[in-house]
Amino acid sequence: MQAKLLSEATLDSLPATISKPGYDRQALQSGIVHVGVGGFHRSHQAFYTENYLNQTLDLRWGICGVGLREADRTIQQKLAAQDYLYSLLVKRPNGETDAQIIGCMTDFLLAPDDPEAVISQMAADETRIVSLTITEGGYNFDPSTGEFDFANPDVQHDIANPDKPRLVFGYLAAALQRRRTAGKAPFTIQSCDNVQHNGDVTRKMLVAYINAYDSEFAQWVNESVSFPNAMVDRITPATTEGDITLAEQLGLLDQWPVTCEPFHQWVIEDKFTQQRPLWEQVGAQIVSDVTPYETMKIRLLNAGHTVLGVLGSLRGHQTIEEAVSDPIFARYLRTFMDNEVTPVLEAVPGIDLDEYKQTLIARFANPNIKDSLSRICSQSSAKVATFLVPTIQQNLLKKGATKLSSLVLAAWCWYSDTHTTQYGESLDVIDDLADTLQHAAQTSREAPLAFLSQQSIFGTLASDSAFCEYYQSYLTQLFAGVKVEHLMTSALENEVASASMEATI
Repeated sequence: MQAKLLSEATLDSLPATISKPGYDRQALQSGIVHVGVGGFHRSHQAFYTENYLNQTLDLRWGICGVGLREADRTIQQKLAAQDYLYSLLVKRPNGETDAQIIGCMTDFLLAPDDPEAVISQMAADETRIVSLTITEGGYNFDPSTGEFDFANPDVQHDIANPDKPRLVFGYLAAALQRRRTAGKAPFTIQSCDNVQHNGDVTRKMLVAYINAYDSEFAQWVNESVSFPNAMVDRITPATTEGDITLAEQLGLLDQWPVTCEPFHQWVIEDKFTQQRPLWEQVGAQIVSDVTPYETMKIRLLNAGHTVLGVLGSLRGHQTIEEAVSDPIFARYLRTFMDNEVTPVLEAVPGIDLDEYKQTLIARFANPNIKDSLSRICSQSSAKVATFLVPTIQQNLLKKGATKLSSLVLAAWCWYSDTHTTQYGESLDVIDDLADTLQHAAQTSREAPLAFLSQQSIFGTLASDSAFCEYYQSYLTQLFAGVKVEHLMTSALENEVASASMEATI
């Protein structure tokens, strides 16, 4: 099959098996400005928006992408060369792949090159939503306090240089100020990140940032701008050379395709400043309260990823699928979900938790989704604080189970110390706090609680004697060379013994 270079000019000549935009791309308006054009945005929000455009021909909702970092230049250039088209490759467990061309992106602005262009686009009349996928760390809050981190040098730069910001808050503030000055309605700010209460967090951080220099403007933002909470879910591995080859085998040349699983879920709080796409027509759930859905997903899926990522990395596993296919890891994950997460979850309307957990493990085991553990473990400092620590804290308050979680944290300390598997293979550690973590982990060999004492990540866990007893025991054994799979087996046996004793009592 002769592959076709992906562009507007070659759309009609692509194989009939590839789904293509069914609307006039030239007539698209940029009703959405999206900051953070990574793989997840392109497999999720853009996917829903593309399907909405195809179904309704409501062309007000094209997406103008924005990259805030120099690191975004490569993807911006590749997408620009393809007229902002890309292929979404949905990999099914049976080995089949569905290909869909996503055409809803209208432009991709690189903020370091032209900050004014980004501010102007956000402030434009046609922009009704500014959405974000900036990762957990992009919200610039201290996990131990939940407060905005004004010590960040980029924050100080942005307050001093409001027309040339570096962080998303500076851009949002500048654009909203223009709307306010012109007497126009503000846009909705919509987080699409795996941050619990992501809309509330975005509001709090932005208002705190603006309040540092203009309290009246901060009050206007707090009262006038909508920040809907949302739960987002679709496993989206980083694109590999193999994915580019797969796209070519399907009949197209795409410099940066996106691969994902078939499953997708988007639960959105019905709270927008202006009009929005009717995403519920293409599968999104619009609800009055997202909290139980997002808590369920963050505590089970995202924390489950962290459990497999950290423990699997020590064992030498490379992907989520490889880890969950290992019987001891599958059993450990399910026991963690059942014994430590489920007891502190609220009921979720319309969700059978047992079925949800079974579906999660089946999704993780999809042999065609090679989601690397290095990606899962990237920025673990933000992920552990958000996904895992709150569950531990709630269990400690209720005197619930925490043994399995304590092993994960001990294993993360060992991981941060050595940057290798337990078999000497190098691990690619990607974390803004990598140096701090490594120093604390190395110190833990003499002062066992040094790693756990980082309150910005772990809060006050180091002061809980019962939890620290488990943690120190596992850490000592890891430093002594005991393999993680043996500790996992022992932890599971203790869980069974504890459950049996409770049943007897």
